[in-house]
Amino acid sequence: MKSKVMAIVFHAHGVPEEVAHAEEIEVAEPGADEALVRLLAAPINPADLNVIEGKYPLRPALPGVPGVEGAGVVEAVGADVKNLRAGDRVLLPHGYGTWRAAGVVKAENLVPLPPEIPAAQAAMLRINPATALRMLRDFTELKPGGWILQNAANSAVGHAVIQLARASGWRTVNVVRRAELIDELKAAGADAVLLEGDGLPEQISAATGGAPIHLALNAVGGDSALRLAKALAPGGTLVTYGAMSRQPLRLPNGLLIFQDLRWRGFWISQWYRTAPPTAVAAMFAELFALAQSGVLHAPVERIYPLAEAAAALAHAAQSGRAGKILFGGEA
Repeated sequence: MKSKVMAIVFHAHGVPEEVAHAEEIEVAEPGADEALVRLLAAPINPADLNVIEGKYPLRPALPGVPGVEGAGVVEAVGADVKNLRAGDRVLLPHGYGTWRAAGVVKAENLVPLPPEIPAAQAAMLRINPATALRMLRDFTELKPGGWILQNAANSAVGHAVIQLARASGWRTVNVVRRAELIDELKAAGADAVLLEGDGLPEQISAATGGAPIHLALNAVGGDSALRLAKALAPGGTLVTYGAMSRQPLRLPNGLLIFQDLRWRGFWISQWYRTAPPTAVAAMFAELFALAQSGVLHAPVERIYPLAEAAAALAHAAQSGRAGKILFGGEA
């Protein structure tokens, strides 16, 4: 038997708040290996907005339900499901489309959540903290007390980098575009916060006392990425995971030849596709422990019901927010 629930659906690409609307969709009973999951919370990430705009590499078939991550609670399970039961809270999978009040999911794709993690915080662990953790771990060996450099430091990934680095005994130089963010990031644990602009490599050197920096994380591109590269030590690595400026990277021959810099890219969706299941499980266990201990905590500005899709999407697109915008499940 099928029932109807509310979801955010877009039938064409365009401005998110104009083309994505709340409407009813059908939900079937779970099959033998499936679970019916009710939404608790789902964030609005920049990638979600890009998907609706048609600017993201992954394009779901239309009409589509956006939402790349979220947390839910199991309402019912199929006859063959042994690892979950009604009432369990779970992390929702990639490709599901989390902006729906409820849906049916293969049980094997659901990750059980510790009950101590608040739903809103759990809903934001799959993408941004995971991206931060993998970039800090997978590209170079960071020694205790070592420095990490990043732009877009006030982003969700940037906040996670600061939190994870501090917990691991590493120090961060954080580059932002607005002066009012300096005190905010220092209060969050940033060791140094600098403003974008000419002369940034020299300011970075002064902030670190001339210490070598072997890892830089770039979410902006263009001139901002070049400034990070110029501040790296010989043999350092610049990892690009975003392109907020929509400007291409410029790779000066001298930095490659004489500094032997490494230029790498990272996309968490690709990591999930290629990582062994044991590696994914181990990462989630670590992220859950960090969230439970309070090391990982993402600020939330507002939680909207699904019925207020246009307001939520417009709010999420605004700059200068103090935290994430999320959809909350219906009570």
